[in-house]
Amino acid sequence: MKNLSEANIDLNSDIFMRRMLRDLTGLLQDVVGLEQAEGYIHSVGASVGEWIEAKYRSELGGVDLDPRQVAEVFVDLKRRIGGDFHIISVDSDKIVVGNRKCPFGKMAMGRDALCMMTSNVFGRIASDHLGYARVELEETIARGDEGCLITVHLTSSGTGDANAREYWRVNAAE
Repeated sequence: MKNLSEANIDLNSDIFMRRMLRDLTGLLQDVVGLEQAEGYIHSVGASVGEWIEAKYRSELGGVDLDPRQVAEVFVDLKRRIGGDFHIISVDSDKIVVGNRKCPFGKMAMGRDALCMMTSNVFGRIASDHLGYARVELEETIARGDEGCLITVHLTSSGTGDANAREYWRVNAAE
């Protein structure tokens, strides 16, 4: 028998956790439907978004960031967790980012609800720094697109994707 410590088995804590999250998300989508599954992931994402926002706020001096800095935080945090996000455009009304590599890798395919993590984290960070955010997931790898295209609206216009999620500032900067 081969020595197991030398076996070429693609398994580590990161792959294990991504697989577990993929399977849990798939179970939710299958049992309660995509809309309800997105609601559950939305709740988890809100908590994760607050946690990540607090880390960046603390590291960056506790001040509110401007739209360009918020976009840079999006790119940095996704890079840290294995994504390949890039800024497409930033102005006072919206931030548009693209992505070439999902942090969940191939495990995101068919698990649209996982995208609620991105929506919530981006929405929480943007709204806590800029007051308001409406996140539109225009294209996603999970839905089979070649990449992701995400628009974070910074003003409430009342128009746009009916599936977009809105976020408001939770805590004012100290």
